[in-house]
Amino acid sequence: MNLPVDAMAALEAFQAVGSWEQRARMLMQWGERLPVLADDEKVDANLVQGCESLVWLVGRLQDGHWQFAASGEARMIRGLVALLLARVNGLSADQLQAVDLPGWFNQLGLSRQLSPSRSNGLNAVLQRMRDLTRTQK
Repeated sequence: MNLPVDAMAALEAFQAVGSWEQRARMLMQWGERLPVLADDEKVDANLVQGCESLVWLVGRLQDGHWQFAASGEARMIRGLVALLLARVNGLSADQLQAVDLPGWFNQLGLSRQLSPSRSNGLNAVLQRMRDLTRTQK
């Protein structure tokens, strides 16, 4: 499966660093790249259920491809969500259904750092994305 350009860039960057400390720093930097959501987007309707920390997600269909934006309160989660967005932005609804979340974070060398709660939270974000693709055809 072809990866979006942002996902390829993330993969190259994370595979180039060796230590967990470097990966953690890079993860935080990715989190800082998340665009700030407007206050009117940070509403309960956009809140992802199943995350321990607050994460808001909005998505829109553009020429058959999905673009998502998200915001979160915890720095680590923001980084993980930013990497998830890199992986899924620009995909069609069908491609989004096929995204292998554990496989993606394994490729990035981050799977060991995904605690069960973080993993559940990211799965909840991906599930919310998939739900949005079904409701907005």
